[in-house]
Amino acid sequence: MKIIGLIGGISWVSTADYYKLINEGVNEKLGGLNFSECLIYSFNYADIKKNNEANDWDSTFSMLLKGCEFLKQGGAKAIVLCANTMHLIADRLQEAIDLPVIHIAAVTAAEIEKQGLKKVGLLGTKFTMELDFFKDKLIAKGIEVIIPISEDDKDFIHTTIFEELGRGLVTDATKKRYLEISNQLIQQGAEGIILGCTEIPLVIQPEDLSVPIFDTALLHSKAAVDFQLS
Repeated sequence: MKIIGLIGGISWVSTADYYKLINEGVNEKLGGLNFSECLIYSFNYADIKKNNEANDWDSTFSMLLKGCEFLKQGGAKAIVLCANTMHLIADRLQEAIDLPVIHIAAVTAAEIEKQGLKKVGLLGTKFTMELDFFKDKLIAKGIEVIIPISEDDKDFIHTTIFEELGRGLVTDATKKRYLEISNQLIQQGAEGIILGCTEIPLVIQPEDLSVPIFDTALLHSKAAVDFQLS
């Protein structure tokens, strides 16, 4: 089994999900007492958030590079960034660390292509929704991506990711609003909805919508398991 390195703490909630999903995935394939051989470097989310809000991605890059180097020294053969937004610097990290960084958008795009969908809605932080690093992986496969039109809706998603979901907090009101936004995208022609933040599965489950959802944390974890056992 190849050792993988997880960059976590962004947030701890989704990092715990990754650890659970990856271990379950390895055990499902190998059985017995076989589980994932992995390392985790977990950051203080407040430090990352402060950098990002200041648009200081260089500082975030330096922090994550330090974590990646720690994991590489520990024997990791690939890096898993346990957050969608951090993939803004994934290619840069991969080049600097000289290890594969399993890209969350690439594995999501592959699954959407496999299902034959041509137009999907994307929910996530404003970085993920508005910048190109995630959408480009989908567009390259001929998949159209739409995001909420309303600035209020985008602000709501962005804020609740950090202030609620990233702290493990879930309310009925927040879930209702997420579903309303998702259904607006479906009315605009979305054939599926990408949960483009690893905490959004806290409020959107497959049975909640009339179209397929793409749980990026789940898809990313499966790709990590495939790498470990390749």
